[in-house]
Amino acid sequence: MRRAGGDNLQGDGTTPRSAAAGQAMVELQANGSAADAGGAMVVGLSPLSETLWRDSKALRPGAGPAALIGDVSARLTWKDLCVTVALGPGKTQTVLDELTGYAEPGSLTALMGPSGSGKSTLLDALAGRLAANAFLSGDVLLNGRKAKLSFGAAAYVTQDDNLIGTLTVRETIGYSALLRLPDKMLREDKRALVESTIVEMGLQDCADTVIGNWHLRGVSGGEKRRVSIALELLMRPRLLFLDEPTSGLDSSSAFFVTQTLRGLARDGRTVIASIHQPSSEVFELFDMLFLLSGGKTVYFGQASQACEFFAQGGFPCPPLRNPSDHFLRCVNSDFDKVKATLKGSMKARAERSDDPLDRMTTSEAIRKLVASYSRSQYYYAAREKVNDISRMKGTVLDSGGSQASFLMQACTLTKRSFINMSRDFGYYWLRLLIYLLVTVCIGTIYLDVGTKYTSILARASCSAFVFGFVTFMSIGGFPSFVEEMKVFQRERLNGHYGVAAFVISNTISATPFLILICFLSGTICYFMVRLHPGFEHYIFFVLNLYASVTVVESLMMAIASVIPNFLMGIIIGAGIQGIFMLVSGYFRLPYDIPKPFWRYPMQYISFHYWALQGQCQNDMKGLVFDNQYPDQPKIPGDFILKYIFQINVDRNKWIDLSVIFSMIFIYRILFFLMIKINEDALPWIRGHIARKRMQKKGPSPTFGKTPSLRGYVVDPELGSNEG
Repeated sequence: MRRAGGDNLQGDGTTPRSAAAGQAMVELQANGSAADAGGAMVVGLSPLSETLWRDSKALRPGAGPAALIGDVSARLTWKDLCVTVALGPGKTQTVLDELTGYAEPGSLTALMGPSGSGKSTLLDALAGRLAANAFLSGDVLLNGRKAKLSFGAAAYVTQDDNLIGTLTVRETIGYSALLRLPDKMLREDKRALVESTIVEMGLQDCADTVIGNWHLRGVSGGEKRRVSIALELLMRPRLLFLDEPTSGLDSSSAFFVTQTLRGLARDGRTVIASIHQPSSEVFELFDMLFLLSGGKTVYFGQASQACEFFAQGGFPCPPLRNPSDHFLRCVNSDFDKVKATLKGSMKARAERSDDPLDRMTTSEAIRKLVASYSRSQYYYAAREKVNDISRMKGTVLDSGGSQASFLMQACTLTKRSFINMSRDFGYYWLRLLIYLLVTVCIGTIYLDVGTKYTSILARASCSAFVFGFVTFMSIGGFPSFVEEMKVFQRERLNGHYGVAAFVISNTISATPFLILICFLSGTICYFMVRLHPGFEHYIFFVLNLYASVTVVESLMMAIASVIPNFLMGIIIGAGIQGIFMLVSGYFRLPYDIPKPFWRYPMQYISFHYWALQGQCQNDMKGLVFDNQYPDQPKIPGDFILKYIFQINVDRNKWIDLSVIFSMIFIYRILFFLMIKINEDALPWIRGHIARKRMQKKGPSPTFGKTPSLRGYVVDPELGSNEG
């Protein structure tokens, strides 16, 4: 049944958060007895949240609304949690060491620590996102059960706001709703859910403002961060993880974002966030604090009691100092280096200081605080609480990630991608202008090329330039491809849609723009140069240009799936196309190219070769050219193709074109496979290698810092990453 003090939506779609916040903790405390009594009490969900967690099987013909099964709140515990990373043959590092804690509904838990302390690693371990070469030991329980966190039950907001800059806030959230909510859900209900999410995150004032990119002024950094959070709230997750949600924000934006997170927690959600260095106002919003240093627990308990713990440990927080600054000053070993540098460069002062950190190193302070916590009442209270929560076997409902059908996902992604391409000036419109400018240049240089003797080489060089260097310009879209891949990777990691839907939608949405570019530029070039007259020849030229440009697009998308760096991707794409142009048959005649490697297979996998073969036939076959001397007979185009340019005239030009179109299909399949390999095969290989290394485990090295596991892909440099 619906909880008595739930968040009722008003007529304007707003939520009376003050009433919900006041009753959330009361209902949380009452939940245990209600669950034991066998009731179907639901904690911490608004009416719209309930609609997503209803059990459809509970509906009977003629019955009322579906019943909710059990308690759908999330209680997360971790006990004696350790994370070990395989660094090399026989080398391992303990990244997290014997951590114990919990997170309950209605609370905002902050993971704090200096850079390299392991807070992001702990967040990844709790969310099930550890790298393949990392090994977790200990117990991580959700509602008293060992369960892999599903996409709908838990949401993860990354530190980077990878959003489509040309969409408005409302469009961004609306498309995400269409991608993930079930098809049978009414559009009115989906719109109501989107609007309630916008209100819940305080985005009403910027709902119709674009996110913003390099040429569009958009929302602020704090609003962009709240949009990222709103996207994950659509499925009304019970458990919310956030990695550095205030990173890069000014103090007011950071406070507003944290205040929003606290409001989400008061609505019955369990919110866990890693925070680097919050202001005093932000720190006061935390309910629970987990302080780390070097992968060890310095303090875990109520944030309001942290100052008392540090005072008991001999490190009282001075008046008028930000508590979080004081805590990080006590547990950041980098201050030892700063202190030594200052002492070496300044005259020694005889002034007496009451700061205990002036009488000992920070490393000694860390050891003292870690030891003090392990003997404190906070430690034993935390373990007792973890044991109590672990014995409460709550219901774990699995939403199964996105509930939209494949067709709905493909159509929504196609529409969204098409709108993005049409609004982003740098995606296709700038390239269209450059193509038109270049083809006008080609047309003026080869204007009315004719059939003179010198026209033979002119026609061939014109075709080689068009299908070589003009198609080469398609690599200019690589930065846009990379941005699109970043959005895909974030959404894919959170289970928004599948790989096949993304590849199909990307192909379909780009087709109209590529057709427009090739039709306009190809028409200008064809009629200015006056290539072989005839509608069939014109259509072949335009189709050949379209197929060649699309092959380059597909190749660059495949590269973008594995090379996320702009410069590296463009260099690799340019290198591949340079090799393909080299064996196209223009710079060196086809039969003169060495066979072992360059002719077989490189020439045949080069789309430039097939494009040039087809276009030369399309342009010269059937024409008659003047001889070098007027008194000599004219030269047939077939003779020139066969004996001068070494082109196989027995093969139909449409076969050449069909080979290029088949390459488009092959490259798109390759694009799909590269994504799947990155998702499935590479993590398995890295995990297998890491397990082999663990079998040869030697003594674990000791480090002052614990880098985040995001840096451990193969063999990272130690101490170069932040926690």
